[in-house]
Parts: sequence; structure tokens; C-alpha cells
Amino acid sequence: MPFHFKRLSIPEIILIEPKVFHDERGCFIEVYKYSDFAQFGIEESFVQDNHTKSKKNVLRGLHYQKNPGAQGKLVRCLRGNIFDVAVDIRKGSSTFGQWIGVELSEENNRMLYIPPAFAHGFVVLSDTADVIYKCTKEYSPENERGIIWNDPDINIKWPVENPVISEKDRKLPLLKDADKNFVFESRINFQEKPQIP
Repeated sequence: MPFHFKRLSIPEIILIEPKVFHDERGCFIEVYKYSDFAQFGIEESFVQDNHTKSKKNVLRGLHYQKNPGAQGKLVRCLRGNIFDVAVDIRKGSSTFGQWIGVELSEENNRMLYIPPAFAHGFVVLSDTADVIYKCTKEYSPENERGIIWNDPDINIKWPVENPVISEKDRKLPLLKDADKNFVFESRINFQEKPQIP
């Protein structure tokens, strides 16, 4: 199998490491294969791909779409280096308001699966970064929402002191004031979906 899947401290968030096949020409990487992902429990279909190019210290987020447009995301840094973050915003979840941060880069080839009902953001650590992410729902302006990047109740340890942030993202609300309509439902059956080595 060309992927290693690892559940993180919020188990719905999954770190994925693809196998890299090297030869004298360069390398080959499978970045997505439905059957392997479904075997681990990521059964959603991806319907939209997005690509951002950002300069050093640019912070994008924290973004999400509320129901019925909630998006799951599969995030990959194609060029450069980012610190990628997911925040649990499911009412009733034991990890509500908690976050996961993972470094994604062109060197480590890691990907992060972020299910619906999580806010997402990242900050660029390299001079520039190209980030590609697959989404389980199409962009829906009427459902687009967000949370301010430096919400003290979430307390994300961003590795950048003075990030570059859009005017739109500067005006995002705190988590406690955000328009969200997610309720916790466990989607994991660990007996049926074991970790794949």
C-alpha cells in the first residue's frame, strides 16, 4: 500500500504519508487513491481542488463552511513549507476548541485530512509555498465562515510572530461568537477501520 495513515490526538484528523518511488529520473508519488483512503475510513468523494500560492509569513484562516456546505479537506504542500492547523468546532465534542498543527512540506510529502466541522488555516514558513487541497463540497459563498486566527480560547501556537493576514480574515469572530451549526457525531469505528501500517 502506498500510504501510511495515522490518527492524531483528535482522531478524526488523519496524517497521511505517501510512499515516494525514486529512480534516476526523479520520483513518483500517488497522492490520492479512493480504495486505500476508503479502507481507512476516508470514504468521502472529493469534488473540488484548490491551489494557493503565498509568500512567507502569510496566514490564511481559520476558514470553514457551515452545513449544508461543510467541507472535508485533504491538504498538501506542493512547494515550500507550511504549518497547517485544524480546529474542532463540533458542539458536544470532547475536543471542542482544540487544535492540531502539522508541518507539511515538499520534502516530507505529508498530507492532512481534515473532516467537515473543523476550521482550517495555515501559515507559510518558506519564502513561498504552493498549497493544494481537495474538498468534499464545492465552494459555497453563503456558507463560508471563519474564526479569528489568534482566538485566545483556542490559543494556537503559530510559529510566526507577525503574520500577514488579509483584511477579511482580520475581521473574523472569536470561536464563541462564530456562526457554526455542527454537532458532534463520532464517525470512527476503530474495530472496522484499523490503522494501516
